[in-house]
Order: sequence, then structure tokens, then C-alpha cells
Amino acid sequence: METHTTAAQHTVDRQHTGRFVTYTAIAAVVAAAAAYTSTALGLEAWVMFAGWVAWFTRPTSVRLGIHAVICLWLGMALAVLGHTIVGLATPFAGALALPLGVFVLASVAVGLRTTPVVNNMLAWFVGLVTFFAAEPEHVIPGLLTLVAGTALGAVAGFTCQRLQHRFAT
Repeated sequence: METHTTAAQHTVDRQHTGRFVTYTAIAAVVAAAAAYTSTALGLEAWVMFAGWVAWFTRPTSVRLGIHAVICLWLGMALAVLGHTIVGLATPFAGALALPLGVFVLASVAVGLRTTPVVNNMLAWFVGLVTFFAAEPEHVIPGLLTLVAGTALGAVAGFTCQRLQHRFAT
């Protein structure tokens, strides 16, 4: 069976390939600039990427991206509560302190899944992971540093989304 392609099909393929390459290049340039900015500001690049990931959990609109970042930050704040619960419960609960803390954290994050604005469970858990992975020595300054790094990532995600929409669609 012989396949025939028309000039129109080649044009569509070239346009699709061009959009694909443009979309990819925009993401790569924005991510590289954000990583550079993170390290130049003394922030960890991986923390910036947590903000990027949160932004893109719901990339359909700026409003939903902002909601995702709110959930991310609330997840980090909730992790502070979890850290406190584990610290307070360890003397009497021992190895059960961590599961107890996780139970509380997961109950909140999953329980809010139908609540407008704060219903992005994935972003909540990215926030929890970010705080616990960072293991800040001093909780409040550590949390503020994580907020700054993830804010940079969210701005990068927003920038990437806007540029891709403008130049790659």
C-alpha cells in the first residue's frame, strides 16, 4: 500500500514541528534562567522547581496556577504543623509519632480536595514534600526561604506558560 503525502500535509507537519520546538525551547530557556536566578539569590534550584511543578499541576489558567501555589504554600505550612506534632508526640508515641503526624497532614490535604481555591491535593503534597525534603534547621526562616524559592519557580512557570501561549500556539 503506497502512502501519498500532499504539500498541505508537509506544511502542517512543519508547523507542528516548529510549534513543538518553540514550546520546548521556551520551557528550557525559562527553566535555565530560573535555575540561574535561584542560585544567584542563594536559593536551591530544586526548591524553585517545586514551585514550577506546583504551577503546572493546573496549567489551564493563571487563576488555577495561583490557586496551586497557594496550596503549595499551605502544604509547606501544614508540614510545619506535622513537624511539631512529630516532635511533641515522639516522647510518648515513639515510632508511631510519624504515622500520627502523617495521618493529620493527609487528612487535611485530602479533606480539602473539594474546597474551592485549596482543592489541589497534588500541590498540597508537593508543599509537604518540599518542607520535609529541605529539613530546615530553623523552621520559620527555613519556611520563608522555601516560600521565596517556590515563588520564583511559580513566576517561572507563569512566564513559561504565557510565552508558550504567545509564541508556540
